[in-house]
Amino acid sequence: MYAVISTGGKQYKLAKGDVCRIEKLEAEEGTTIDLDKVLMIADGDNINIGTPYVAGGKVTATIKSHGRAKKVEIMKFRRRKHHQKRTGHRQYFTEIEVTGISA
Repeated sequence: MYAVISTGGKQYKLAKGDVCRIEKLEAEEGTTIDLDKVLMIADGDNINIGTPYVAGGKVTATIKSHGRAKKVEIMKFRRRKHHQKRTGHRQYFTEIEVTGISA
């Protein structure tokens, strides 16, 4: 059984027991959260697709940790102009562990 959810502008395919890094959520470590923007739930041949979300669909997860991802380096360079610019960005994330899926 797995579900496709939407959070932070991205979509994730999750099954029970999966550990996933999603966009940062404002909650304490160790708390349980409910992700209710469920786009699809599949249980074998029984597939339930929402319009746009599955009515009553819910993914329950526990927050394991918060952190920052590796640095993404941005380099801008203009040839023959004596111009270059280097910047970087580290995105915040929340690591969750899926504990249950309900339709």
